[in-house]
Amino acid sequence: MTIQLKRIYDDASSDDGYRVLVDKLWPRGISKDAANLDEWIKDIAPSDELRQWFHSNRSEWGDFRNRYLSELKKHKEALRDLASKASSEKVTLLYSSKDTEHNNAVVLKEYLEKLTL
Repeated sequence: MTIQLKRIYDDASSDDGYRVLVDKLWPRGISKDAANLDEWIKDIAPSDELRQWFHSNRSEWGDFRNRYLSELKKHKEALRDLASKASSEKVTLLYSSKDTEHNNAVVLKEYLEKLTL
């Protein structure tokens, strides 16, 4: 399974493979053409409540991670499809956060890599 992470603001590359935006909100300042997406799966992004809570509580990474993992269990079919795609080709999860180590895509990647197909 090949899954990589990348900020949506970074230039698209032929090395990205299948490009998937995993944020609920469209990133500011990026046109749909410039995003060069294959798919936008906003349903698997953190809920508005969790996203807003984490925005106000950045130091609570562990709590955010656990709460988001719990939310992901509600989207098993969409996640299985994405994991299946990643088992046959490179998938790049795109996110807008400036924090490259503490964001929803990091948790999502971890979840997908442990998902049994």
